Amino acid sequence: MLASEYPFHRILGIELLPELHREALHNIARYSSPTQQCTAIESHCANASNFEFPPEPLVLYLFNPLPEPDLAAFISRLEDSLRLMPRSVCLIYHNPLLEHVLARSRVLRKIGGTHQYAIYATAL
Repeated sequence: MLASEYPFHRILGIELLPELHREALHNIARYSSPTQQCTAIESHCANASNFEFPPEPLVLYLFNPLPEPDLAAFISRLEDSLRLMPRSVCLIYHNPLLEHVLARSRVLRKIGGTHQYAIYATAL
């Protein structure tokens, strides 16, 4: 729950597998920290490649979560969402085995990284 230590408006997690979703809900319910700044934490059981992006600025964290076709669909949906509603997006991709999918984006630009992670952001 490291993200909750920052002043995000809300934190939303997506889990494909019901058992991981149940574990995420359990972790959310029992988590508390005296330095926690965000308490609006949600988990949804869904396929991330079909995710409807909220209309607010976003920080996305991916830990090599999807096979290539699904990651491409996820990025395509993000691009469509950004064309309809331009906003600030920062995408942190940990263990970027499929970084070439993000590198093809016309909306996201790489702003940093190492062999362990890549950071992309909208060019507003």
